[in-house]
Amino acid sequence: MREKSDSKTKLLNASLYVIRAQGYAATTVEEICQHAGVTKGSFFHHFSSKEELALAAIEHFSKMADGLFAGAPYQQLSDPLARVLGYLDFRRHILQGELPEFTCLLGTLVQETYDSYPTLREACERGISGHAANIEIDLEEARQKYCKDAKWSAKDLALYTQAVLQGSFILAKAQQGPEIAAECISHLQSYIKALFHNPEIFTTTRRDK
Repeated sequence: MREKSDSKTKLLNASLYVIRAQGYAATTVEEICQHAGVTKGSFFHHFSSKEELALAAIEHFSKMADGLFAGAPYQQLSDPLARVLGYLDFRRHILQGELPEFTCLLGTLVQETYDSYPTLREACERGISGHAANIEIDLEEARQKYCKDAKWSAKDLALYTQAVLQGSFILAKAQQGPEIAAECISHLQSYIKALFHNPEIFTTTRRDK
């Protein structure tokens, strides 16, 4: 039973890499199996099609991301704005390895499949919006604490952070490196700081890094 479970996990992890490396349409079941080190028979034991695997991979990726961010150091900061800025510091910190290792599976998939595979699009949207909703909590708490009368909404700003991040991954792919993505995140931090009016928290955030 464990062997079957391990082969499924290998297929899911392989799909995360291969799809991010070359896109959904260009990825074949054979390539995923080869990368996972399992047989095609093992693939069809777990999944009926590449689309079914992709749906499972979206859930797998989202759960991995949830665990990664839930355990990140910025979560221990007491101030909500410090947590938001720490989140972006953490996003910049994890721009490590090859492009398929730090770019987003959901963003990669939805750009390619939004019209042709509505089921995949909907799953990607749930994942991205769900992640944004976690950021929204800290943003709303920070808005209430520092600029209660601000006209912008925490929900819109949380989604904007994801738009910048996804765009930064596209630029990283275009330029074949993480440097431009790191710059985009730094500009996003500057923008968020400009929305608030408490210079002390920025000093505190730097000390807490």
